[in-house]
Amino acid sequence: MKTAFLIAAPTSGSGKTTIARGLMALLTRKGYKVQPFKCGPDYIDTKFHEAVCGRPSINLDTFMATPEHVRQLFAHYGEDADVCIVEGMMGLFDGYDRDKGSSAEIAAVLGIPVVLVVDAKSVAYSMAPLLQGFMNFRKDVHIAGVIYNKVGSERHYQMLKQVCDDLHIECFGYLPKQPSLEQGSRYLGLDYTETAAPVELLTLIEQYIAWEKLLTL
Repeated sequence: MKTAFLIAAPTSGSGKTTIARGLMALLTRKGYKVQPFKCGPDYIDTKFHEAVCGRPSINLDTFMATPEHVRQLFAHYGEDADVCIVEGMMGLFDGYDRDKGSSAEIAAVLGIPVVLVVDAKSVAYSMAPLLQGFMNFRKDVHIAGVIYNKVGSERHYQMLKQVCDDLHIECFGYLPKQPSLEQGSRYLGLDYTETAAPVELLTLIEQYIAWEKLLTL
């Protein structure tokens, strides 16, 4: 295993599933062995992961399993992988009791960095205090960088990138606002009747997100 990171978000609906699935699909297409994981007992997002990676996606849950068992699962299934991508659940610090069982706790247990996917619609420099709060909330959770979602224009992105520059955090790029990429929802979760990542998503990720830089994490 050469690279590992967890994709999380401040809230549900920020686009972490879209970006996680797109990155998994793009890297797999480029010849990397990508091992997917999902925080919590979610059985829906794992269908997306398996469809694009060709490998079973493994649930990591510190509510029903011990931290040691979670580490063993991660090490076992990621042993022969080039890249391990863990998709978070809900907001980064949302757990069954405050942040217990949260994506943040799993990142800390595994000792892997977090890439935060942030919905940037209708916000610019107000992003600064939001990101600063997430960066400093838990010292054992390392937020390595940010990917912005639903960015309105190149000018909008430059304003958001300035936030990262001022906070000295890596900006891994963005996805432009694109209604066609918004995942449909159904009872108990996302609609996974179409599990393959759309070509449009892969094109946008390759164009706007620094995926090669992610491989250095």
